[in-house]
Amino acid sequence: MNDQDRQRNAAWEAAQQWKERARQAHPRQGMSGPRLVLTWLMFGVLMIVGTILGLFFLLVGWAMLPFLRHRMKKRMEQMRAQQAQDIGGGYYQHGTQSRQSRSSGHLEEHEVLEGEYREKK
Repeated sequence: MNDQDRQRNAAWEAAQQWKERARQAHPRQGMSGPRLVLTWLMFGVLMIVGTILGLFFLLVGWAMLPFLRHRMKKRMEQMRAQQAQDIGGGYYQHGTQSRQSRSSGHLEEHEVLEGEYREKK
């Protein structure tokens, strides 16, 4: 045997030993039958529970939509009233007075609307 064959042989033996140690550390056996069945059952149960929880939260969300819509509607009304007050309208406070004054033909000081106007002659 020459020097090259000995090196190849030593490398081969080292590789074989490494393979054997790896095989012992991680056996190639698959999961046993009952363990595999139990794993799939647990996975199935978790999928069913997740689906039920998702549907539950979806229904709760749908049930809350009318209440949320009512709340947002009230908030928008408040914002509009506040904006009308800020502009100087005071429309919501003096609603009946402003309607009467409009029908009689004269506008109060706080009821002037912004925009372009032409005077009739």
